[in-house]
Amino acid sequence: MSQRQSSIPFAPPGHVQEERRTVVGDLREVVHELIAARELLLQLAKRDIKVRYKQAVMGFAWALFMPVVIVLAGLIIRLALASVSGQALALAGVGAMAVKGICWSFFVGAIGFATSSLTVNLNLVTKIYFPREVLPLSSLAAQAFDTMIAGTVLTVALPFLGAVWSPQILWVPLLLVVLAALTTAAGLFLACANLFFRDVKYVVQVFLTFGIFFTPVLFEASVFGTRGASIAMLNPLAPILEGLRLSLFAGHSLLTPLVETTMSGAQVLTWQPWYLAYSAAWAVGGLVLSSVFFHRAEFAFAEYI
Repeated sequence: MSQRQSSIPFAPPGHVQEERRTVVGDLREVVHELIAARELLLQLAKRDIKVRYKQAVMGFAWALFMPVVIVLAGLIIRLALASVSGQALALAGVGAMAVKGICWSFFVGAIGFATSSLTVNLNLVTKIYFPREVLPLSSLAAQAFDTMIAGTVLTVALPFLGAVWSPQILWVPLLLVVLAALTTAAGLFLACANLFFRDVKYVVQVFLTFGIFFTPVLFEASVFGTRGASIAMLNPLAPILEGLRLSLFAGHSLLTPLVETTMSGAQVLTWQPWYLAYSAAWAVGGLVLSSVFFHRAEFAFAEYI
């Protein structure tokens, strides 16, 4: 029996659980419980996917809908900027928007569903015991399924969108892992916070709606100039998205600084190697802290539901 005494569905008021003294111990327990509950996680993810597409006229085409809308919105902005500057719209810019649009739609969709995952599954949370992390993680897995569909279609189109096939494409899997870890960290924390404070989901929705204007999805960070680009890259998502653009469409090594020329002719330092380490630190640190926070708080979930 684990330290968590998992044979007890819920700890009644006043019940004293064995104290978890270390972060490492908590993480080990989380991993063991998730491995034991992997079948439940898979079934919940399948349920979320089936519910999402049940009686949907467009079917799996919905997986492409949001990325396409993002690209079209960015295309309108790019055409306007190109018209003002008197320069032609580069095809690689459209391809970069498509890649970043899929990643952004994954982040937005996963966070949106994960935030409400505990409150919309009240019956499960209050009736039986299982590792509650399964609920937000199943929402993330369902969104990852959508992203895989859109990503497969985009991969086929990349050669026609200005992608540069070079050894730097090997950065892509690492960047996607960092994106998944960062999204998981945010999803776990926000799902837990929304259970205790039900207005969290409304705040999250506002940030997700307007966050695209503070994240280099429709544009590159270089449009803000050197100082503005440095500030924009403080968003943990920004280095991931810019790293995907540079590795896929510029063939640039992310271990090397890069100076780019903007439409106005200005020289802007748009990439530094520590940007990647910065995002990775947010992802790893956030995943550890959110997992421990969620794990230690879930004994109180039934009281707040």
